[in-house]
Amino acid sequence: MALRIGDKAPDFEAETTKGRIKFHEWLGDSYGILFSHPKDFTPVCTTELGYLAKLAPEFEKRNVKIIGLSVDPVENHERWRGDIKEVTGGDVQYPMIGDSDLNVAKLYDMLPADTGGTSEGRTAATNATVRTVFIIGPDKLIKAMLIYPMSSGRNFDEVLRLVESIQLTANHKVATPVNWKNGEDVIIVPAVSDDEAKTRFPNGWTTVKPYLRVVPQPK
Repeated sequence: MALRIGDKAPDFEAETTKGRIKFHEWLGDSYGILFSHPKDFTPVCTTELGYLAKLAPEFEKRNVKIIGLSVDPVENHERWRGDIKEVTGGDVQYPMIGDSDLNVAKLYDMLPADTGGTSEGRTAATNATVRTVFIIGPDKLIKAMLIYPMSSGRNFDEVLRLVESIQLTANHKVATPVNWKNGEDVIIVPAVSDDEAKTRFPNGWTTVKPYLRVVPQPK
């Protein structure tokens, strides 16, 4: 069954580079980034894991836990980690799920549910669809999904920006406009009447159109 925004993120138990975890229990009251890879020792993924390792403190400041997944055993991840640090300077400290039985990849609809066997003998090409970023809330609901081809490296600065937008709009009745960055003006959602807006935004707003009211970002 295909996953959609608003669905509950499937729970699972798996071995990781930080020991065995139960996903929902591990996530706790934090937001989560679950991002997947089709194979260890692949070039684009090496650059991604290293960059995210360096960006990890920014996610931590925002109460976001990071966890990776690759369709290979945990012991391979440990060896790959050395290459990642050597190539990028990023030391991967977040856990990496060993998904050699393909269970999590199938659970999250990244591989067909009837895919048989294990990671043994499979290539990055046969696992090409295992290239998704899931942003998951403390309520364990999927807030966003980004799916990439193997040939295109992911932009984790954009993932961080998206997390900031999701967290802001979860706490205030606003939406973020195109290319919004943290600190810039936002939009009052149409469901908020002008009377309610006067209470929520006492310093006022700019009405561009009746359905487009712009206000400074709430603190």
